[in-house]
Amino acid sequence: MLQKLRRRLAADQGGFTLIELLVVIVIIGILLAIAVPSYLGFRDRANTKASAANVRAAVPAVETYFSDFGTYAGMTVVALRAIDGGLEPSMVIPAALQTSTSYCISDLVGNKWAKKAGPSSAVAENSTTC
Repeated sequence: MLQKLRRRLAADQGGFTLIELLVVIVIIGILLAIAVPSYLGFRDRANTKASAANVRAAVPAVETYFSDFGTYAGMTVVALRAIDGGLEPSMVIPAALQTSTSYCISDLVGNKWAKKAGPSSAVAENSTTC
């Protein structure tokens, strides 16, 4: 009896069948179809929040600039980075939109913009540049 079992085990070819491998590939494909869109949505939301956070972080430097010079005109990213070295260099401050009492700053992270148009406005997420 033991010899018969040994012969059967020796003749048995181990491994996976083609059907088993195809089932595993289909399961992996289904998991990827679910995970990839979820990841892309997470990444877009993170970029949106990061750009808005960068704009909010720049507001104290902008107000410090105003208190030092009495105007928002002439404000640049370089001038703001002299006040707060932690500001993102990707900030956009168009000179044409700066007046003595108003400004517009924006930032781009990934493909998501956020902006703040003036001292009394809120930070607008998913907007365009100033």
